[in-house]
Amino acid sequence: MGHPGYTDRAGGPDRPARRVLAVIPARGGSKGVPGKNLTAVGGVPLLVRAVRACLAARHVTEVVVSTDDETIAATARTAGAEVVVRPRELAHDTATSEAALLHALDACEARSAPADVVLLVQCTSPFVSREDVEGVAAAVLEGADTAVTVAPFHGFVWRESTGPAGPTELHGSAAPVAPTAPTALGVNHDPATRPRRQDRPQDLLETGAAYAMDVSGFRAHRHRFFGRTALVRTDPARVLEIDDPHDLDRARALAPLLDTAAHPTRSEVDAVVMDFDGTQTDDRVLVDADGHETVAVHRGDGLGIAALRKAGIPLLTLSTEQNPVVAARARKLRIPVLHGVDRKDLALKQWCEQQGIDPARVLYVGNDVNDLGCFALAGWPIAVANAHAHVRSAARAVTTLPGGSGAIREIAGWLLGPGLRPTHPTLPSHPDLRPTRPDPDTPGPGIHTPIPDPGTHTPSPSAPSPSSHTPSPLTRPDTPLIPTSVSTPTPLSTPTLPNSL
Repeated sequence: MGHPGYTDRAGGPDRPARRVLAVIPARGGSKGVPGKNLTAVGGVPLLVRAVRACLAARHVTEVVVSTDDETIAATARTAGAEVVVRPRELAHDTATSEAALLHALDACEARSAPADVVLLVQCTSPFVSREDVEGVAAAVLEGADTAVTVAPFHGFVWRESTGPAGPTELHGSAAPVAPTAPTALGVNHDPATRPRRQDRPQDLLETGAAYAMDVSGFRAHRHRFFGRTALVRTDPARVLEIDDPHDLDRARALAPLLDTAAHPTRSEVDAVVMDFDGTQTDDRVLVDADGHETVAVHRGDGLGIAALRKAGIPLLTLSTEQNPVVAARARKLRIPVLHGVDRKDLALKQWCEQQGIDPARVLYVGNDVNDLGCFALAGWPIAVANAHAHVRSAARAVTTLPGGSGAIREIAGWLLGPGLRPTHPTLPSHPDLRPTRPDPDTPGPGIHTPIPDPGTHTPSPSAPSPSSHTPSPLTRPDTPLIPTSVSTPTPLSTPTLPNSL
């Protein structure tokens, strides 16, 4: 893990690489936000976000999580980090990060070569980036004793004081002040003057995200700052530390904006599973005087699904809705469907087992809170743009288009490119998933009860009785899919909206 072979400026091609150890402290006893270090922001636990930033950074040769919690340890290992078990005396509220860092250094050096540079990376900074980690590591490798991430800051800082304020605190005021009541003191400015921002010295705010220290100096001083400190500038928009639930809400609101580049690629996805209502439709149902229900879908989504199928990506529609229109749409698109299920997360887990697919490599698209269980299983939980706020905050990425308005086509573009043409298309191994005709809108063999042509209003087939219930034609006889929790869907007559399919 990491990037062995880096040689700093003092070395040469024949000098051994300097070892850079990144340590992420993550104890299990958070009180302000219970379970904070494993709380998801943008669909990814805070701990995993920090581990990924460290693993992606140049110069880093080892990533270690220091923890007293078994669940955190398991999550760290799954994310690709090593684990140092922190003793109880270093896991209480008053234990310092420096103490945990020294313990991790000792534990790592007992089993491998000594480190030259140690990094402290805080997973409570949800937007710590690869560049942050690389920046502090490079600064120390290039000669600084310590380094810290900072962001430009232009605010006037005040402090309330009840004691006498000297000239230093008041930036050169003529005489000390001895107030009898609390007094506001200017900390980084003289209140008597108000210079323009461009005329003021540049203040820099410590972000709390990443620090780097020369190991020998850190052992001697036992503190993260000593000698010459390098300041590594970062984007002020990404500065946030999570200390209470309000901070977490802010982080989740910002994640879709700051993580916009984090779209999945074809190499990261082995299957695409889609909710139906609100994801493939606009989440509305039109009901006529006879109780007939009508939904609308987007032709661009059908094009995207056809391209994904032709690229050999296993697909599934997964819905709690019992209405036969769900299966009818899936038949038209020639993809498997499970609908009428009570527990979508259990259905997804079993489907993955049957298909031999790792859930961590599944892209799941949803829009409402009944999708959150699947979000927790899938490696790429994706929310459509008009999803519920709780769902968007739990997603790893959010589409720019709403459900039923081309969101699935947008996701297909992420995986296959704007032209929906994979570089090396492959056919799936299962015969019933293999494309056999170029146009999904043209009826073909094995498609039962096709959806009527646009412009017609033909009721969907009546639901079968329990005694006559037969498996869906989309269910493979050799690998049965999970039976729905309702074997006899409610017999709703569902016409097709003109020009909607």
